[in-house]
Amino acid sequence: MLLVIDVGNTNTVLGALDGTTLAHHWRISTTSRTTDEVGLLMLQLLAHRQLAPEQIHGAAISCVVPSHLYSLEKACRRYLGVDAMVVGRGIKTGMRVRTDNPREVGADRIVNAVAALERHKGPLVVVDFGTATTFDCVDAAGDYVGGAIAPGFRISADALFERTAKLPRIEVERTASAIGTNTVASMQAGMFWGYVGLVDGLARRCKAELAPDGGPVPCIATGGLSNLIGAACDEVDEVDTDLTLHGLRILWERNQKPAR
Repeated sequence: MLLVIDVGNTNTVLGALDGTTLAHHWRISTTSRTTDEVGLLMLQLLAHRQLAPEQIHGAAISCVVPSHLYSLEKACRRYLGVDAMVVGRGIKTGMRVRTDNPREVGADRIVNAVAALERHKGPLVVVDFGTATTFDCVDAAGDYVGGAIAPGFRISADALFERTAKLPRIEVERTASAIGTNTVASMQAGMFWGYVGLVDGLARRCKAELAPDGGPVPCIATGGLSNLIGAACDEVDEVDTDLTLHGLRILWERNQKPAR
């Protein structure tokens, strides 16, 4: 099996793939851990699914928190006996990055674009609901051309609570109406439907710029809140919470040296 690890600012998602099938996946908090702590946690997660370390034949990592990368790589080597492939410079993606500074594009954004392009032809848009909500755009030639970054849903909700004197901290929830009849319901309606409007508005503009002739531009949503928010967006055509994990598998396969 292939172990894939996507390290985000808030959560880290791990998956075990048997071929192209995601057999198991786990979501843990992104916290600073030592090599041994990471290794033992990996073993515990695998054991819970009756998987032995010997069954892991490779590992691929996408990480946007550089300080966590060393312990992850070393834990894969020490506890699983594999050298992890890390998405970054020198990795063959099969996709050109046509931005002002390709090196500053987050690894997770490239992984998502590669995974979406494997399934659809360009142009396309990927919306990733993470700590920040990112919009990644691939043109008709299959090149990554940039995108947009907006504050994440939870960041916005926390800011509303922290910057006001009388508004409470609220849970993420879809409301039946945009008109709330009490403070909590009004906040939930404003946050949820306001965020849906943000996603639809940005996705619509990205689609129009990618296909000025009005041609089809699929929009794929992924990330922790994609099932909740993405499913309510008119401009989102598909929700795939595991898109990043499959993108890591694709990149791992593209970077394996052919057997002699």
